[in-house]
Amino acid sequence: MPVEFIGFIGAQHTSETHPPKGPALDVDYVEKVAKAHDAGGFDRALVAFGSTSPESILVVAHAASVTEKLGFMIAHRPGFTAPTIAARQLATLDHFSKGRIAVHIITGGSDAEMAKDGDHTNKAERYARTDEYLDIVKQEWTSAKPFDYKGNYYNVIQGFGSVKPLQQPHIPIYFGGSSDEAIPVAGKHADIFALWGETQAQVRETIARVRAAAAKHGRDVKFSLSLRPVIADTEDAAWKRADDIVARTLEVRKAAGLPTENHAPVNAGSQRLLQAAAQGTRLDKRLWTGVAAVTGASGNSTGLVGTPDQVAEALLDYYDLGVSTFLIRGFDPLDDAIGYGRDLIPRVRELVAQRDAHPIAAAG
Repeated sequence: MPVEFIGFIGAQHTSETHPPKGPALDVDYVEKVAKAHDAGGFDRALVAFGSTSPESILVVAHAASVTEKLGFMIAHRPGFTAPTIAARQLATLDHFSKGRIAVHIITGGSDAEMAKDGDHTNKAERYARTDEYLDIVKQEWTSAKPFDYKGNYYNVIQGFGSVKPLQQPHIPIYFGGSSDEAIPVAGKHADIFALWGETQAQVRETIARVRAAAAKHGRDVKFSLSLRPVIADTEDAAWKRADDIVARTLEVRKAAGLPTENHAPVNAGSQRLLQAAAQGTRLDKRLWTGVAAVTGASGNSTGLVGTPDQVAEALLDYYDLGVSTFLIRGFDPLDDAIGYGRDLIPRVRELVAQRDAHPIAAAG
């Protein structure tokens, strides 16, 4: 099956190893990173959403205007915009971008972050609301006539979107969330379920859970895995670079007064990454948990370490488990994106083509 690569466009040059500086929205940087992904053969680039960050739909609208082929994955949090309006915003942008957008639904696992936007629901309530939200969004995208919708959170009377997505039957829906509340909603709505970079055993387990939830609705779901590849010309150099990244991350966090141990994250995804980190720094073939351990796995924070060929082969192990999309971003976001496009993405595509051409031999 075809493999998809997603990169990452931040609003400014920052990462675990680079403290933020300059404007919160650096337009020149957004344009430069978007163009690097476009030239590097990425299929899409993620634009994140946070309770204090620049607005993701608007960032993507500008990034799409300065690129030609690159698609976008817009992180979107249900509950703050009416679903009918969000559906029309996304459908409108789908036309302006000539069918290059997808939406990544992130319901929100932290009560404290949600409160910054004035939302005081608990996790179970948020996922129940997301379920209704996506019911309405998809009807707005697809219904040929006005519709009514009555739920616990939304009461839409004669809703209708005159602008339908350019992509049919609708804009692709990515979905994140590993909790027991999240999986049933993902099974009902997700086109692509997004995981952070877990061990092969954890990925196998989550894929089975999501597939079972989707089967209840007669649906098939694809899977995306998020990783932070650390590559170099030799394996020793790559691990040296990984060690340097951990050291620099510790420096940045200590300077900012952030914790580096005894983390207790509330969201299930971070808890799962810390469970992996507790098993060791190097897992499976070359899964690396060094940064996850010192940051509390606050986001996509595990990686694969090695030469481009070694990392490509490790990605193929996940491909064999059913992962067809890889979200890869580096700790030096711009330079790493250029390196991935030059050294890693072509190699993985080559290996996938070989695997698909000779599936029996690969399985053996």
